[in-house]
Amino acid sequence: MEPETRYPVIGAIVLLLALGAAFAFTWWARDGAADAPYYVVVFDRQSVEGLQVGSDVSMRGVKVGRVERFTLGSENINRVKVLVRVDRQTPVSENSSAVVARNFLTGLARINLVTPGEPGPQLTHVPPGEDYPVIPEGTSGMDQIAESANRLALSGEEALANLNRLMTPENREAFGQTLAATRDIAVGLSERLDGLDRTLAGVDASVRAFGETNRSIAAAAQQANVLMRDAGTTLGEARTTLSEGTVAIRDARGSLAEFTRLARTLEREAGEFGARASGAADTGLLELRATAQETRRAAELLSQALERLSEPRSALIGPGARELGPGERLP
Repeated sequence: MEPETRYPVIGAIVLLLALGAAFAFTWWARDGAADAPYYVVVFDRQSVEGLQVGSDVSMRGVKVGRVERFTLGSENINRVKVLVRVDRQTPVSENSSAVVARNFLTGLARINLVTPGEPGPQLTHVPPGEDYPVIPEGTSGMDQIAESANRLALSGEEALANLNRLMTPENREAFGQTLAATRDIAVGLSERLDGLDRTLAGVDASVRAFGETNRSIAAAAQQANVLMRDAGTTLGEARTTLSEGTVAIRDARGSLAEFTRLARTLEREAGEFGARASGAADTGLLELRATAQETRRAAELLSQALERLSEPRSALIGPGARELGPGERLP
């Protein structure tokens, strides 16, 4: 009978221990829950897909709390209120915000508390109609990417719609005509460019020929300069010769005048002598007259020669066009 009396005692002891453990756990849980503050996060723009009760709440990659429950808005079903519990030591500031971060492999999500810049005062204000302080919703990088992709998709869709409106049969025909005209213009421009190349080649050849001509003209100018210097020297010599010829002509004129005077004197004396010696022999008188006539003819020839020498230009380079006689030509 003694072993049977021990079973109730052992059962009572085990029951007391279980009750004590349950009481201790409940007390610890209540004390911990009372010690950890609660916050409400209202998500209007971000999706809470993958977020569930017990999901992590982290700050700077460190777990600082957990998700307690979800509440859908009665007036706006796109608004989701999430109650989170955060460690008391976590610096949740008035400028903190909450974003949903999602793991692409597992699809599980968590809430990240972001405090940009320097943290502000501790968030303790409870808005009217709420039981806990409200952490404002932030903007995640994925949301920005999704929004940009959405805008890009909308822009692409609108561009395609505009392109479809633009590519009507009439516009396609006009576009084909424009392409054909552009092709014709390109072909014509290519031909004109070929002609321009040939023109430029001709211009280049002309420039080279002009350069050769300039060099030839320069050489001719140098030769002309040499000829001018030689002509100047020759002209100086001709002037000297003309000066000397002028002096000689002047002397010859004096000699001719003297000779003419002597011839006239001789003729006069011969006449006087013939008059005085009329009785002389006719033969001697005739010879004397013939001699006087020859002397006069020689004087005339000498006078003509002196007249020609009086024009040095005609004597040196020949008579001019006005000095030619009938039937005469310049050589």
